[in-house]
Amino acid sequence: MGKDPKKKSATVCGFPISIFFIVVNEFCERFSYYGMRAVLVLYFKYFLRWDDDLSTTVYHTFVALCYLTPIMGAIVADSWLGKFKTIVYLSIVYTLGQVVLAVSAIHDITDGDRDGTPDNLTLHIVLSMLGLGLIALGTGGIKPCVSAFGGDQFQDHQEKQRGTFFSIFYLSINAGSLLSTVITPILRAQECGIYTKQKCYSLAFGVPAGLMVVSLIVFIIGSNMYVKTPPQGNIMVKVFSCIGFAIKNRFRHRDNEFPKRTHWMDWADEKYDKLLIAQVKMVLKVLFLYIPLPMFWALFDQQGSRWTLQATNMDGNFGILTIQPDQMQTVNPILILLLVPIVESVIYPLIAKCKINFTPLRRMTVGMFFAALAFIAAALVQIQIDRTLPKFPSSIEGQVKFINMDNKALSLKAGTHEFTLDAFTANPDYLTFDQPFDLNVKPDFNYSVPLTPGSRKTMVIVPDTPSLELIPFTDVNAKPEQGANAIRFFNGWSSVLNVTVGNLDFGDISANNMSVYVAVPKGSAQFKIQRSADECVYTQELGFGSSFTLIIPPTFAFGSNCEQSIRSVLDIEQNSFHMAWQIPQYFLITIGEVVFSVTGLEFSYSQAPSNMKSVLQAGWLFTVAVGNIIVLIVAEAATLQDQWAEYILFASLLLLVCVIFAIMAYFYTYIDPAKIEAEFAQMDPEQKEKRRNMEMTRKNSVEQRKEERRGSDSSNDDGEKKQTRI
Repeated sequence: MGKDPKKKSATVCGFPISIFFIVVNEFCERFSYYGMRAVLVLYFKYFLRWDDDLSTTVYHTFVALCYLTPIMGAIVADSWLGKFKTIVYLSIVYTLGQVVLAVSAIHDITDGDRDGTPDNLTLHIVLSMLGLGLIALGTGGIKPCVSAFGGDQFQDHQEKQRGTFFSIFYLSINAGSLLSTVITPILRAQECGIYTKQKCYSLAFGVPAGLMVVSLIVFIIGSNMYVKTPPQGNIMVKVFSCIGFAIKNRFRHRDNEFPKRTHWMDWADEKYDKLLIAQVKMVLKVLFLYIPLPMFWALFDQQGSRWTLQATNMDGNFGILTIQPDQMQTVNPILILLLVPIVESVIYPLIAKCKINFTPLRRMTVGMFFAALAFIAAALVQIQIDRTLPKFPSSIEGQVKFINMDNKALSLKAGTHEFTLDAFTANPDYLTFDQPFDLNVKPDFNYSVPLTPGSRKTMVIVPDTPSLELIPFTDVNAKPEQGANAIRFFNGWSSVLNVTVGNLDFGDISANNMSVYVAVPKGSAQFKIQRSADECVYTQELGFGSSFTLIIPPTFAFGSNCEQSIRSVLDIEQNSFHMAWQIPQYFLITIGEVVFSVTGLEFSYSQAPSNMKSVLQAGWLFTVAVGNIIVLIVAEAATLQDQWAEYILFASLLLLVCVIFAIMAYFYTYIDPAKIEAEFAQMDPEQKEKRRNMEMTRKNSVEQRKEERRGSDSSNDDGEKKQTRI
């Protein structure tokens, strides 16, 4: 039965109008996906309160699912629903997933006590996992369908326009990715909530959900203009069936009495056409080269997890603008747009002029090497970050800082540490103890200080007639979250004071008491200290990730210079290692991507049979999924205490894989699939006749066995009748 000719559709500048709906659909869908993914790991860490390892594990599990489901989508589209219906149905699933994820990020739905923290995290986790599961099913399922559906819109004589379409299609993917990774972190940094304001993850997920709704509507609007090719069977099913039959037939004929065959796939010759078997051999030859590739993706996809978490401990102040940790991912698509034309138009021609045979497999090897270098650079950055981080107490240690609220200097001896504190000051560094200690304040104040392992405390020494009083307060023992600054006030004044900064409220602070910590963003913070009609404004410049205790001394008085009496005590240094130091590692990983990924797809298509390019596309996406599975295995199994050591581990593994791949590439022989297919297409008529005769012989043999069986059954019936008569 011949193929139905494609219907003609209206064109604009030589292009079918329908493709404009497809390009807009792809832009909105990629904006939705990459926008959601940009803030996902921070959502896990700061909203769901998971640690770095669990956040990384779940993030890469989700990405792996997104690259496993395309196989399912391709089979459903080609064997059952067709591309159009598959895209529509799975886009609805995708949209529902985005909406569910956005709802899961609304803290108010379980915030009964209105403190800004969800009271039922289990509900939020269940909704999040349900939403991510639907998104993985939707985005993966439509991934292999949209570009192929766009290609179906062109007539056979529109090869040039089809090539231009794929370039525009790829551009829309990068444009959606670039814009979303800039915009959604800005949305996340906003504060929203009905009762208590928190980082607005619901908005950061809600806007991508809205774009997915737009994507679905735009795609459906163009329904009457599309060329809809009916499903004609999926080639992957045929490939798997052919491979399965060859393995089963080889196992059935494993005895030495059966003659050996040149290739194990030749055991499928009894059932499948020689052309199909030859095509499967070509595919398997390329898929064998794919075995080492997941290690590259294991490193590449950590841009959205480990590298984003690394940026949370860095200084994002770039002068005229402030970069959020999750916005650093935009460096990758920006560099792609810059490096792809440079590499294709400048680097490769220069290498060719130098008479260097820079084959596709050699390019891919170099791409792996650059990715390994990127992780070595990330390790060096992490070492510098670790040097700027405070040394927090271990599980068997406790740390203590002292504040002197007396109006005179005090001489202290804490354990073996002796020092002097001026009035209204604190010792600069925390003192570390591994057991309870005695505190002596000369001349005659003694106090036995208990120790809480794994905690930091501030001991405030206040005058109390006729002696002194020691008041303990618990401090933060980790870097403030999301680059904010943990600020609190100690009120040494004689009456209750209220302190606010912007729309944040420290509450009423009673005399000789400490306020709660408030997360204050970077910038010039203006703290308003109020009592009735009196007000004092204290200004302090804040960076990223610091912690301060601000002391209001007993000598404080409202007036024109009231702020001069406020004393600032630094508890945790601000992030001092600049985020710009991540750019070299992004540059190296992007060079690796341009050389590895683009070349890999080009190589796969050049070595694939004409009707099996989708099989290799599915195999390529499968390597991405396996790469993400490697990350979650290492994140859970590795017992490395230092993050830089984990980066070195990944770099070392990739360098090892790089050597293995280089050896495999050395022994690989390039083929011309079109030439091989042409040889089989011109198969000798005698071979075809011989095959038909074999099939007829097999059919006659089957019929003969059936006749013998009928004759045997008939004789048995006659015997039974005779016995009955007797």
